[in-house]
Amino acid sequence: MNNLENGLALLLIGMGFVLGFLTLMIFGMTLMSKIVGWLNKLFPETVEEVKSTVKKVSSNIDEAIAVAIAAIMAKRG
Repeated sequence: MNNLENGLALLLIGMGFVLGFLTLMIFGMTLMSKIVGWLNKLFPETVEEVKSTVKKVSSNIDEAIAVAIAAIMAKRG
């Protein structure tokens, strides 16, 4: 029975440390998030918008097959 008590005590101590660490980590991350948000208000970064052009996809399957065959023939010599 002594081994069972020691095992349960070790289990509770280990789970207590993990719970304490995770709680401390959550509070630390929340605090860091607030600090970074405050710093972003003081030193804002400029964000450039990138306009991307949309390429038209060929809907003609025969043309795509012909291009693939031509590429294979050019690769083989």
